[in-house]
Amino acid sequence: MARNVYIFYLAQPLQGVQMDQNKMETLKKMDCMNRHAQKVKDELFERNDFFDPFDIVQVKYEMVRRKKVDGWAVTKACATFGFSRPSFYEIQDSFDKGGIVALTPMKRGPKKAHKLNEKTLAFIQQRIERDVTLKPAKLALLAQEEFGVHIHPRSIERALSAKKKKPHSRDGK
Repeated sequence: MARNVYIFYLAQPLQGVQMDQNKMETLKKMDCMNRHAQKVKDELFERNDFFDPFDIVQVKYEMVRRKKVDGWAVTKACATFGFSRPSFYEIQDSFDKGGIVALTPMKRGPKKAHKLNEKTLAFIQQRIERDVTLKPAKLALLAQEEFGVHIHPRSIERALSAKKKKPHSRDGK
């Protein structure tokens, strides 16, 4: 499956915004960098260095605050901060349920192994016990035939390595 990669950059720094490289790197690393900072048109962000249009958590918070505290219409808040109305309502709901921490972007992707689960791993272990010369690529093909899921050979290597590293309990179980 092809994957699109998008690279965002600003041809010119935003007017009136000092870009602290250490902060920018931290925001990128924490996945909290607003890739659409140029869409933030709120006067606080344009006049005051405290307000950082690159900090997505701060931008989301201020957008919700403008609506709730300053009484702005949702359409005005969305236009000023560069979000759609559905996004605004999701952000507001997240904030209402979890506070400012809920505005931080969540890690994407599966939260746990979903292809290489206990059943699949047990199958692979049984195959290895029958034939210790089986390589991860062959094990991946066998698992695909048996369960209909594509598992990358490196995932099998990691799972087997992790299983070997698990310490045994003192009672031998």
